[in-house]
Amino acid sequence: MTITISQEAFWDLFVEIPETEKKCDGLSSSIGDRWDIFDTICYFPQELGQGFSGGIELRDGLYLAISEHQLHEDLIIKLPERQHPLEYSFYLAGYYEDNHFAVSSGQNRLWGSGLAPKEKYKTFKSEKIIEINVHMEPELFCSFMGKEKNQLPQELTHLVRNHHQEYYSRPSTTTPAMQVALQQMLNCPYQGMMKRMYLESKVLELMVLLVEEDVSAHQGKNDTFALKPDDVERIHHAKEILLRNLENPPSLMELSRQVGLNDCTLKRGFRLVFDTTVFGYLHHHRLEQARKLLVAGEINISQAARRVGFSSRSYFATAFRKKFGINPKEFLLTNSRLSMEIDELAG
Repeated sequence: MTITISQEAFWDLFVEIPETEKKCDGLSSSIGDRWDIFDTICYFPQELGQGFSGGIELRDGLYLAISEHQLHEDLIIKLPERQHPLEYSFYLAGYYEDNHFAVSSGQNRLWGSGLAPKEKYKTFKSEKIIEINVHMEPELFCSFMGKEKNQLPQELTHLVRNHHQEYYSRPSTTTPAMQVALQQMLNCPYQGMMKRMYLESKVLELMVLLVEEDVSAHQGKNDTFALKPDDVERIHHAKEILLRNLENPPSLMELSRQVGLNDCTLKRGFRLVFDTTVFGYLHHHRLEQARKLLVAGEINISQAARRVGFSSRSYFATAFRKKFGINPKEFLLTNSRLSMEIDELAG
């Protein structure tokens, strides 16, 4: 079953944890040290799932939130048309999709400011969801230009749009540098005011890395190579062929013939459309599917590897560890332990 709810009704279900309960030994051990800095900590709506959400305003116009939960049922949140700040989210676990993109563990998404249209945001009950989210007001973003500057450079203008212009959005894969900053944020070595300062520095560092990557991607797309609408359709067809044949995908030449493009156009076009290579897309999707199979707990590691097209278990383990930062066996144990913790909270 899928539950559908409006954004306003969704947030109305959150219940802030009182200070007296935060100091309870049982609760403290459940939510962990990472939550002690937040201005507010809320139970995730128990009607929908189990977990917590914490938020802190690091300075005027800069807000950090972490959510860690697991759903009882698949959930669709209906978002209204609204004004939107700059925002980014990193997905450490879980999977979601909206009107435009699907984003999963090991990926992130950057939004610019402007007008957000009506949208639907869907998340799934099959696995634990961990998300780090940051909101930044456009005035704060622009303040880093310095007092003598009165406008953003051309390569950044798409990130700060007028109230009537639809906002910009771009998903991407979390880089090793971003992963380091995220882990430093989650394992902050300081307390009190110093912890607050440290978190702000990491939030800004991540924004720098995201914007730098975004600018580079735009510059790479502004070359002389262009795709016709028919080419784009053929490239999407190529993607569908890959997804239908994870265990035994066609070679690049075979795929080119099947969709009616030469291999050069397919390779360059695939990177323009999906921001990755044909092999990179296939590799990423194989590992994501394997992760979902392991989360479901119905098959073992060797079976999951074969199901998505890895003939070598050792190669699968190496690729899995490189993408998710943990080997498959440890992932299974961790997922099992998290499920037990959530069951205990539910009880």
